[in-house]
Amino acid sequence: MPLLKLILLAGAAYLASAYNPQLGFNTPVEVETRTIDEIYQAALKEGGIVTVWHGGDEKTQQDFLKTAFEARFPGMTLNITVDLSKYHDVNLDHQLATNSVHIDSIILQTLHDFPRWKDEDALLLYKPLGYESIYKEFKDTDGAYIGLFIIEWSQTWNSNYVNASSAPKEYTDFLNPQFKDKLVLTYPNDDDAVLYQFDLILRKYGYSWFEDLLAQNPRWVRGTATPVNLILTSNGTYTATFTSATGLQPSSPLKNSFPTAGTFVSWPQTGAILKDAPHPESAKLLHSWILSLEWQNGGGWSTRRDAPAPAGYPGIMEMSGTDPTKFSKWMMDRAAVERLRFFFEDKIGSAQGLSPLIDEL
Repeated sequence: MPLLKLILLAGAAYLASAYNPQLGFNTPVEVETRTIDEIYQAALKEGGIVTVWHGGDEKTQQDFLKTAFEARFPGMTLNITVDLSKYHDVNLDHQLATNSVHIDSIILQTLHDFPRWKDEDALLLYKPLGYESIYKEFKDTDGAYIGLFIIEWSQTWNSNYVNASSAPKEYTDFLNPQFKDKLVLTYPNDDDAVLYQFDLILRKYGYSWFEDLLAQNPRWVRGTATPVNLILTSNGTYTATFTSATGLQPSSPLKNSFPTAGTFVSWPQTGAILKDAPHPESAKLLHSWILSLEWQNGGGWSTRRDAPAPAGYPGIMEMSGTDPTKFSKWMMDRAAVERLRFFFEDKIGSAQGLSPLIDEL
């Protein structure tokens, strides 16, 4: 096929997928008024299947969600595929460009994608049960996308090898001699939420902090679950990290803390239902249930104003040392993100190793 024809076809495909549907005046917002059991019955009649792409870096990270959902709603099957958000989003773009959408719901860290997909008329305008109780900062006004739960990075260590008196309380503590050759960190140039964490730290402490961190000889890895796995299994070779999420009450021997002088990253992991979802009723059931007080029961920070605060902590919007609304704004400036990514890549090299989903670390 001649090159000019290929260019024209590519341009036509781009224009077809990039229009804004505003002037169509035909995108009503669906506000859920049914009970969860009524949605459940509709989902069963539809076939009882919901297919989800979920951001993450270990294949089994969402097995607990699948197990809980299928136990709560007998007859339902949750097909959930975990992969890095930066791969899920481009693969969804491919589905949209080829009119071959086969997933129902997408839940990602790449918050900048959702306004674009809404503009492209790719998302179902749906306000699930509990919508009115979601912090306004975490939801689209038309229900196209909603923050489903909060993720946060913590300062984490193995208490078998780090005693309480020397445990890290601030990012400067990771520069102490005891952590020489003991840190394991996710490549900031491989994960935008980790990149944002480094951005916040250097804005606070300056570039000299990063130079001192490099002098500690940290091990750089792919995936944010990998540091925790190595801290737990390396018999003291690696003992601490600040690029992982370990919850608010980590299991022994893990311990964690949040800085008060510095700033830690938190954000609403955001979900949407595809407008052309094969199983929209099943996706509505999943989203309404995830946002319910039944599920958001105080085990972690919630995107709901009326959910119980986790034991020992205030609500996420009252928590000092973090602002969960800023990550989405930071993610929207893709040119700035790319500059920062290449800055760190120049210092520590490109991310090495297999995908964290298959590296067995």
